[in-house]
Amino acid sequence: MAVNVFVLGLDECNEETLRALPDAGNYRFHGLLTIEELQYGDDIDIRALLEEARRRLDGFDGPVDAVIGYWDFPVTSMVPLLCRRYGLPSAPLEAVVKCEHKYWSRLVQREAIDEVPRFALVAPDATARPDGLSYPLWLKPVKSFSSELAFRVTDDAGFREALHRINEGAGHLGEPFEFVMSQVRLPPEVAEAGGSACLAEEEGRGDQVTVEGYVHQGRARVYGVVDSLRYPGASSFLRYQYPSRLPGETLDRLADLSRRVVERVGLDATTFNIEFFADAETGDVTLLEVNPRHSQSHARLFENVDGAPNHECAVRLALGRAPELPHRRGRYAVAAKCFLRHFHDGLVLRVPTPGEVERVERDVPGTVVRIVAREGERLSALHAQDSYSFELARIFVGADDEEQLRDRYQACADALDFRIDDTDDR
Repeated sequence: MAVNVFVLGLDECNEETLRALPDAGNYRFHGLLTIEELQYGDDIDIRALLEEARRRLDGFDGPVDAVIGYWDFPVTSMVPLLCRRYGLPSAPLEAVVKCEHKYWSRLVQREAIDEVPRFALVAPDATARPDGLSYPLWLKPVKSFSSELAFRVTDDAGFREALHRINEGAGHLGEPFEFVMSQVRLPPEVAEAGGSACLAEEEGRGDQVTVEGYVHQGRARVYGVVDSLRYPGASSFLRYQYPSRLPGETLDRLADLSRRVVERVGLDATTFNIEFFADAETGDVTLLEVNPRHSQSHARLFENVDGAPNHECAVRLALGRAPELPHRRGRYAVAAKCFLRHFHDGLVLRVPTPGEVERVERDVPGTVVRIVAREGERLSALHAQDSYSFELARIFVGADDEEQLRDRYQACADALDFRIDDTDDR
């Protein structure tokens, strides 16, 4: 008999990927709240969301065998809270909060490894960088996602402007996150900081990469490393590419650091991804962020290269089973999720039609196109954009090598007809 797996924020793209799992016939996937309900509102009322999720689960005519999620807050916090109620395997809530609260996470990381940037909390009325830190710095709320309200600053004037914007917007996630924080025992310094504080940390150097893994029965394992390539001269991502191009000794080091950190945090029965900076010239490595979930952005990459999406790990762990992922059994040697971006705000006058998208996918082998911008709306109305650009489309590409991958992406980008009336500079 198939088991019932409830997915917080199940969307069409990921439902399609979940149904490509090797044992998909053994699972019945059920959406539990939409991503719009979970993240898109002006206010995130996590208590109301939990109550509604429980109501739907209690009303389900059958057993609730697993609850999973692959989105950021509030999904990452709701999964352990719901699993605790229904007696299902999940990560400990305290370990999840340690990851999600950027200041607490830094404190724990520093206990496990040395590869952590210098950091400090920032007072709301600060006018210059904290003592002991040097520019360039990144300022960010202790609770955020998708690089929202994350600003690179190089002087005191930029520091003050970024802090003003963070103070205005940090409560959107910080206030509901404080409810989750109230469910665990906090160190005094974390309790005092709260959920809407601002963190400053020195900039890491090198290429950004993401280590993907899972923890089962207290042991952390790494199954892949993904490169995060940026637009030239910008902080916005151009594409996520798998497998990583880093040398083997660096990959081994990143895996070791990841295992030490997640085991120190206390994660178990969950997937994780950890973002690092790795400088190939100097050998320097800097940990950027620990996420107590796998990256749904990488699911098609693992499917294309290894033969199964990383969702497989999350489902098996949620059922109390050890993950089993194939390795290099996919159709392609390299795969990427590419971001077609616009670097100015503006009114979207036209987006490619469904027929045009189908034609692009047919003409350019190994590609899947997802349009993000919406005709008739301003780009600044898009949800969960970084602080410096706007997504127009996401283009998934599989290829025999990196050169072919770049060519296929460019062919798609050239063929997609967007028309935007620019209004200001982001």
